[in-house]
Amino acid sequence: MVPQQNAKAAAAVKGFDFEKLCIFMLLCGVLLMSTGCEVEKIDVNKKAEVAAGLKENESGAAPAVQPAADTAAEKAASAELSDEIKKALASGEGPHVIKLKNGMSILVKEDDRFPLVNVRLFVHAGSSYEEPGQAGISHLLEHMVFKGTETRGPGETAREIESVGGDMNAATSFDYTVYYVEVPENEWKLGMDIVTDMTFNAKIDPEELKSEREVVLSELERGEDNPGSRIFKTLQSIVWKDTSYQWPIIGYRDTVKGISSEDIHAYIDRLYQPQSMLLSVVGKIDPEAVVKEAERLCGSRKSVNPVVPPTAFPVPATGKTTVKVVPGKWNKAYIGAAFPIPGLSSSQIAGLETMCELLGGGETSRLYRKFKYEKRMVDSISVSSLTLERAGMLYVFATLDADKVEEFWKELMIELSSVDFNDFTDREMDRVVINLEDSLFLTKETLSGLASKLGYFQFFEGGQQAEENYLYDLRNITRDQLQQLYDEYFDPTKLAACMLMPEGVEADAQGFEKAVAANWPAKTKAAAQAEAAGPGEAATIELANGSKLVFIPDETLPYTAMSMYWVGGDADLTPEEQGLAAMVSQSLTRGTKSLNATELEDFVSDRAASLGATAGREVFAINAKFPSRFTADMLPLISDLITSPRFAEEELDRAKQDQVSAIKRKEDRPLSLAFRNIFPFLYKDGSYSYFHLGMPENVEKFSRDEIVAYWKKQSSRPFVISICGDYDREALAAFAKDLDGKLVVKDTAVAVPAPHWGVEKDLTMTLPDRNQAHLMVIFPVPGMEDEEATAGLSLLRASLAGQSGLLFRDLRDKQGLGYTVTAFLWQAPKTGFMAFYIGTKPEQLEQAMAGFDKTVKMLKENDLPEDEILRARNILRGEYYQEHQSLLSRSREAASLIVKGFEPNLDQKIIERASKTDAAQVRELINKYIDWDNKYTLTVKP
Repeated sequence: MVPQQNAKAAAAVKGFDFEKLCIFMLLCGVLLMSTGCEVEKIDVNKKAEVAAGLKENESGAAPAVQPAADTAAEKAASAELSDEIKKALASGEGPHVIKLKNGMSILVKEDDRFPLVNVRLFVHAGSSYEEPGQAGISHLLEHMVFKGTETRGPGETAREIESVGGDMNAATSFDYTVYYVEVPENEWKLGMDIVTDMTFNAKIDPEELKSEREVVLSELERGEDNPGSRIFKTLQSIVWKDTSYQWPIIGYRDTVKGISSEDIHAYIDRLYQPQSMLLSVVGKIDPEAVVKEAERLCGSRKSVNPVVPPTAFPVPATGKTTVKVVPGKWNKAYIGAAFPIPGLSSSQIAGLETMCELLGGGETSRLYRKFKYEKRMVDSISVSSLTLERAGMLYVFATLDADKVEEFWKELMIELSSVDFNDFTDREMDRVVINLEDSLFLTKETLSGLASKLGYFQFFEGGQQAEENYLYDLRNITRDQLQQLYDEYFDPTKLAACMLMPEGVEADAQGFEKAVAANWPAKTKAAAQAEAAGPGEAATIELANGSKLVFIPDETLPYTAMSMYWVGGDADLTPEEQGLAAMVSQSLTRGTKSLNATELEDFVSDRAASLGATAGREVFAINAKFPSRFTADMLPLISDLITSPRFAEEELDRAKQDQVSAIKRKEDRPLSLAFRNIFPFLYKDGSYSYFHLGMPENVEKFSRDEIVAYWKKQSSRPFVISICGDYDREALAAFAKDLDGKLVVKDTAVAVPAPHWGVEKDLTMTLPDRNQAHLMVIFPVPGMEDEEATAGLSLLRASLAGQSGLLFRDLRDKQGLGYTVTAFLWQAPKTGFMAFYIGTKPEQLEQAMAGFDKTVKMLKENDLPEDEILRARNILRGEYYQEHQSLLSRSREAASLIVKGFEPNLDQKIIERASKTDAAQVRELINKYIDWDNKYTLTVKP
């Protein structure tokens, strides 16, 4: 459910990457904790039954977002937005998603079936983001947004919407809150205005809060009268113990009573930020007009806190059976039994839902038929899967007469201990798939349902492709996969049960626990097999000849990302061989001993995989990503690629042609020309001084023998393989050990010494018939080995770079010197540089240089203000998490750092160190390294 993030504008880039710099929730009414509230049914099948919220309330909350400063380029910004909208709308019928500059996502979908427009605003803030002492604050805020805004009094929002024939509501869940209206098509602007006004401008009046607390407390009491609510509250405190899911959405009496208006404002300040929101507008609309209105209403809002992607709560590896018996004034007995499972984005969701539907999804399900129809033990029985953002549970619920509980419990345990999915017929399997598909498709029948579905998949799963992925998994699940899931998660040692019994009925919790042990022994063998086949724990394994294997488990998606790194690349070349490493990286994936280039491409494409090789100034790497089910196909291919590459003459000719063309393209573009020449200009020796792609005349002369010899040498070095995702641990361990044994010659690692800086301090190049000039002012700085300097310099870079950076504000916003103004930090282990960059008019180069000089003087004379330091810290943290969401980005990070001799969490350590670095320490580094008299200047003129 992590909102999509913008790609960062300016990055601290390391190594060769510099070259590329530049809802189940309706169950029993329990999760709503309310009977008087209207409930939004986000019924994108059980997959999307994500804790719907609570009722139509009446009042509001003021978010801590700050209006962005106006710029002189409003017209240009509007034109840029129009172009972005047109590009997005050209991609098909939608839905279309556009991200505003402040990080807020806008989803638009044109649907003219009805003269209506549905507007909803999702906020990534719910009860699981609360502090324990403020449990229930999210829900209380949802009540309060209806109590007035800065411009509308209590109840006015509802009156305005209802007066035009519209409807409005709000909902709170564990992981999100949503505000929404549905209005006639000609009132769409009013709908957008109301929703955004409630969200951003709510007024938390202390007197209104006092009265609304009593409303919520009454709602809490009504919820406790519901047997399902009572059971679920008990189970969530057991299954999700020590997580923020352990308390109910509505909170507790004492926490609700203690929440003040100041507390609510602080909560909003922390969580109600544009970058954590999705505004969805669906119906009879003009998409371009809607996006422009969204920009008008929300574009000036700023996000002030970093967004840290939520980390999944681990499914407990072991546990114990827990049964609680609660006597009360009930006529029937109510039994709930639960097991922990992964969260919403797990790749296993389709299988878990299929499994639950087969067991207890309706009147045709196995448990319903057996215990309701055949044995007549229960009034009702169901099995469901509840998947929240970071955790989930399997839930069995039954209602029956109290005198049948003991017998039923015993037989239920016997039944659960012997479930075999080979016993289910094709008809049963097909029926479940059809019905799960049907529940998904039928949401599109109404405009509200369509808007709910589209918003769900975009906000919680990153896009509509998630629906196709879910349907694919659903249609291709096998009985063996279902059995593996069942054996993994229906584990009696993790069972938590709550039984509500009529007063006077004797019931012993320990007796029920003993019945579980007696009738459902733990399947230890199956559990061990499941653990062996799965990702297991994070680990680093030393191999025999000096190589390393790193495991980074993430079962969110059924994909495996693999990064294999060697020290080498350009560092394994002589000056005469410049460009050879890049040539080998291009040629390596063009065939194996058994597959030619096109056959290899087809093989990879048939498996929806990616496979590539790259060479850098001190490393060589192979990266692959593939659906985990194709592990048995991809590992032999990668092994063949490494041990027996084809290097066919005709493919080498093509690779040479491609590399020469790439050089010429770079020399056609001013900025690319600058980056091609920056390293040979700055360094006078070693691999850093090379032209990475070489010179055209030399590239064309490379022979097959040279390419083969280079690869033989490079592949014999010790390597690091990093695996991230949902992987087959045993298969990958065997793969790595085999390659280490076959290829690696022990103690042959390449030493990469620190290079010497160049003597010439100025380089000016000319590219005729161009319009802009490009200027880089470059300062030598320490490499990554100096963590203290790296942390401080990273803060400096973050304070200077980007549209809110010091350079942009002065040279572009104030002086209007260039479209792009930024700073970047490049570091290798033993060397690095900080660069100021601007693209400007040739006649403004002198003024731009003076602007850089002025900035350096200001930085040397004055500490950066505290708000700039805070902003820079937030940028560093935000950039890191934005860049490390994909599996491949994480596998690359670990492999590239470890192969260079660092810990895999170095970047996180730098961010942590930066969080403790103050302005005085940054200025000390500035005075030490940002030396105007020792600068290098690179200029490209037209």
